[in-house]
Amino acid sequence: MSTPVVGLLAGLLLAIAIVAGGFTGLLLALVLGAVGYAIGGHLDGDLDLSALLRGRRE
Repeated sequence: MSTPVVGLLAGLLLAIAIVAGGFTGLLLALVLGAVGYAIGGHLDGDLDLSALLRGRRE
């Protein structure tokens, strides 16, 4: 699936979220989308979350 198609689907899903759930639904959809993007990027190896998950150990 190409990047523009993914962007189109994401925009449509966010539109449905704002219509169905109002502003709170939109914010929840954005937060869950960001979490899903981060997890997917980590699993693909594009994003390194180990520094975030490790914490502040010295």
